[in-house]
Amino acid sequence: MKSRSSERVKMPPGFWTGISRLGIAARDVARQAQLPVTITTEATVTTAQYFAIWQAYSELAGDLASGITRLAAAFDTAQYPPAVLATYHARDYRDALHRMVRYKQMCPPESLRMTEENGQCTIELEWGPTGLPGPPVLAGITLAFLLELGRKGTGQPLKAQAAEFVHSMGDEQVLEAYFGCAIQTGGKYNRLTLLQSHLDLPFVSYNKELLEILAPALDRSLDEQLGSFSVSGRVKVIIAHCLAGGCPDLQTVAKELTMSGRTLQRRLTDEKTTFKQLLTQVRHEQAREYLTNPSLDLQEVAFLTGYEDQNSFFRAFRHWEGVTPSQWRAEHLNARIC
Repeated sequence: MKSRSSERVKMPPGFWTGISRLGIAARDVARQAQLPVTITTEATVTTAQYFAIWQAYSELAGDLASGITRLAAAFDTAQYPPAVLATYHARDYRDALHRMVRYKQMCPPESLRMTEENGQCTIELEWGPTGLPGPPVLAGITLAFLLELGRKGTGQPLKAQAAEFVHSMGDEQVLEAYFGCAIQTGGKYNRLTLLQSHLDLPFVSYNKELLEILAPALDRSLDEQLGSFSVSGRVKVIIAHCLAGGCPDLQTVAKELTMSGRTLQRRLTDEKTTFKQLLTQVRHEQAREYLTNPSLDLQEVAFLTGYEDQNSFFRAFRHWEGVTPSQWRAEHLNARIC
């Protein structure tokens, strides 16, 4: 069965128009990304092309932080795709964010996880089971857009409580001025923290009639997309999303699928597999993918595949491949060069 990681990625309709407003030509982005100019007319691209386009924009924009904030403000709401348009015309900020999290499942490779507790709302960016994380500029623009959505929807200059990024993000003062809070880099997560009370703010752009048209069609499309996966396929997607934060258990995954642990076990048995087997498969697949990236050291690969220590990862990998991770990496990187 075709997995989500092999699907093509939809380019945001307003991306090319947005960068042109910043004085960056689409053809220059394509050239910088080492892609044919015709890529600028494609509605969908591969994940590798998607990441390359965003990285190329980042390089042409100059300072990373400036490139993020300028583009976030340059997107025209008139060019939002239906899934994003539905969030813009939501009832309030909470409704908009919940819709964004839900409909983002239709637009790999990134996904969102939202939690509310202790007076705060945290939205965490997660990368799908496509191998490597996306470029820093994509993490930045995603979180900036979430805040921009609240500002445009409520008509108020909302500020974030915190903005955290895995990588360095350029001139942090530019980002702090934009987000209205201190910026943290070099951590484990890309996530935005908001005041929970801000989520109750109504949207001035609320359009009940438009939502009644858009939402049913979007919900049907999402349900059909998710329903096209076997239960085991959906479990593997969730495991892949969670691995970098630790090894997920069956109950955690069952909750994500809105079913009991016992029901999930029964469904997997019907498909002649087990949760443990699927966890091992995902770890093995991702380990091989991560090891092809020479910029990741072995300790990082162990962490990204959900192992608490490097030795446990080494033992598992030797069992899978018959060689150590270092030996496997050297062999496959040399094969690429040849």
